[in-house]
Amino acid sequence: MTTDWLCKHHNDLGKEQLYAILELRSKVFVAEQKCAYQDVDGQDLTGDTLHVMGWQDDQLVAYARILDPESQGGDVVIGRVIVAVEGRGQKLGHTLLEQALKNIEEYWAGQPVFLSAQAHLQPFYEQHGFNTQGEIYLEDNIPHIGMRLTSQG
Repeated sequence: MTTDWLCKHHNDLGKEQLYAILELRSKVFVAEQKCAYQDVDGQDLTGDTLHVMGWQDDQLVAYARILDPESQGGDVVIGRVIVAVEGRGQKLGHTLLEQALKNIEEYWAGQPVFLSAQAHLQPFYEQHGFNTQGEIYLEDNIPHIGMRLTSQG
């Protein structure tokens, strides 16, 4: 199946795209993972936030949000990394992260990159050059670990 990848600054998002993003995040993070938290956190439409989207047949199947270093105290922060149930088993997570890192390099070359990973995904992120930073902590009752990009590749 072909996946069309887009990266858009929040100013360029269409309302249908924003709706699809919020719907996917709600389906997976709130319903599937049973995390009652404020997903709409005020950062989707501020600063230079970028939205990386993978679409298949007009359905959003992969997504990540990139927060700009100015708003995040010097780090580019990757978050809300998600692959829809319909997209799993296609290695879309790897392609999604590659797309996110490519866009970070284009917009903020040389800036430090940080993410808060679900702890069980630590080996996945390590494959993309991330190393752990700090100790495992609970966020929404899910173990997480801070990870920093040490090399692109």
